[in-house]
Formats: sequence, C-alpha cells, structure tokens
Amino acid sequence: MKYWLIIILFLSLWQPTYAQHAPDYRNLKYWAAHPRKLDASDSVLVFLKNELRDTAVDVFFLHPTSFVQNFRKSPLNADVDDEELNQLTERQIIKLQASIFNQHARVFAPFYRQAHLKAYFQQGEAGSAAFDTAYSDLKMAFRYYLDHYNHGRPIIIAAHSQGAMHGIRLLQDFLDGKPLQKQLVCAYLVGWRIGQDDFKHIPPGTAPAQTGCVLTWRTYEKDRIGKGDKETAEGALCVNPITWTPGNEWSEKAAYKGAPDKNLQKKVNSDIRVRVHEKYHVVWVKGYNELNLGMPGIARLAMALGNLHLFDLNLFYLNVRENVAIRVNAFMAAKR
Repeated sequence: MKYWLIIILFLSLWQPTYAQHAPDYRNLKYWAAHPRKLDASDSVLVFLKNELRDTAVDVFFLHPTSFVQNFRKSPLNADVDDEELNQLTERQIIKLQASIFNQHARVFAPFYRQAHLKAYFQQGEAGSAAFDTAYSDLKMAFRYYLDHYNHGRPIIIAAHSQGAMHGIRLLQDFLDGKPLQKQLVCAYLVGWRIGQDDFKHIPPGTAPAQTGCVLTWRTYEKDRIGKGDKETAEGALCVNPITWTPGNEWSEKAAYKGAPDKNLQKKVNSDIRVRVHEKYHVVWVKGYNELNLGMPGIARLAMALGNLHLFDLNLFYLNVRENVAIRVNAFMAAKR
C-alpha cells in the first residue's frame, strides 16, 4: 500500500482541534529569521565565507510544512509556542532553505500556525479553516513587516510547499496590481502549482535576469510524475531552476552549481541535468545521486516514488543563490 493511502486510512481517527493563539510579531521569538537576531538564516557555507555580502533587498520567506508529527493526536494547526517544532523548523528549513538568500538580503521568516500535513487530506471546512488560520498569521506578519521594517526597500518573496500556497494569496492581497508591486524583485514560489491565471499583473519568469516576476517549479526524477500533478498540469507554470527558462531542453551538466551537505560544510556535486516537461509542467531531473541534504526520513519514502518535492529548493541551492544575485543586480540597475 502506498504511503499516501496509509495517511488517508488514519484520517478517520483524527479529530481536528486548533492552536491556542496568534503570534505577536512585535516579539522576536515569533520570527524564525529576522535581521535583529542571530538565527539559522545567517548560516553561510564554509566555501562561501569570503564572498561579498550586502543587504540590498529584503526577503520575506514563508517556510514549508514542518508540522508532521503525531498524526493521530496532533491538532490541525501548530502551536507557535512549540519550541521543539520551532527548533526543527530552524534546523531543517531555515538553515537549509532561507539561508540561500542571505548574500544580498535581510531575511525575514515568521513562525506561524502552519497547517499539519494531515490538513491536506481533511475533508470539509476543517481543512480549509486550518489553512486560513495559517495564512492569517502570515498576512499579519507581512503587514507588520511592511509597517515597521520595509521603508520602501525592494522585496523578494520566497516560499516552498505550504509556504508557496500561502505565497499566492500574499502576492494577490499585497502586490498583484498594487503599488507595492513596483518594489518586487521577484517571487520564488516553489513546490506548489502556480497557474497562468493566479496573477493578473505579475508575469511568469522566463529569463535569468527578469525582475518583477514569479518563478515556480516542482521536482521529480526523470520519467516519474505524481497523479495529482498530471491532473492539474493544464495551465501550470514551471521554470527550469538551472537555465531559468521554461524551455523543454535538458540543461548542461556544467550549469549545475551543486548543493551543500546538511551541515553547510562542503559542496555535494552531482551530474544533474534538468528539463521542464512539456505536458506536465514539472521539472524532471536526471543524473541525480543520493545527496546528503539533511532532510527527514520521510524524504527517503518520497524519493522511492521519484518525488523530489522535499528537495525543490535544497537541490538547487547554489543555482538559486546565483540567480538571486543576478536579479537583484538587474533590479538595482533599472532603478538607477
């Protein structure tokens, strides 16, 4: 029996309950990453320690689901005061994903009452309410960021998985066709389906130095594809996170920059080549080796199915980092 069917089997035993209170973003404890605290987003790869760094822009990072524990008894939303969960989020996500953006940016990443993994399988209003609760926190955090920290600075919105799902709403509510859109360097909304009609004024990214655009991809091993992604392929956006174009040709091996190990101590290379599938609009990867990227045990199960979702950002760490620099420089040059 496949893993997802086992999850669904458990659903009948779960009773939805909700987290106690919303975070107070005046308090730094509710920020997983913030310029006024030393946190995991400040981590720098050992072999990049001599690179030039600045804080030309701000990154607002919406982290993916880390609340997967205790499927039967957990509530549908995380408790923002759960220190164990927050430390896990910092160690496995903020360190290995949000740190991608720290060469040219101040990184802001709020803790929020994220929806538990099981909320994706919860039928009816309970599941929707769980995601609405999660988004309400992120919306409040972004508004607090705008009111107290932005001061007209350029913005990158970066997000993965559940974070990317909420990122769609965030862009729609605050940037798409709004005055704030002029401050958008780009949005990396990764690991979630983004449709051609999700935004009216923010275009999809189709070139490496394009600014003011949205970039998205979902990652599979070559010749593998999830049933859900097949069913929702029509109208989906996808860009190659190596070439930064939507083209269907395979990238060159030399173009892959590599990824760090889970301790950010050394670069782990692989003969990776990538293309965007012309029908299903996902990224296919070949030449992939088992990289020690520091993801939880559930990753091994997903990988057995050819699904590299948990590695959507980590696998392309250095390519994304390089691309951030390119887009920041292009945005700044256009403003001169």
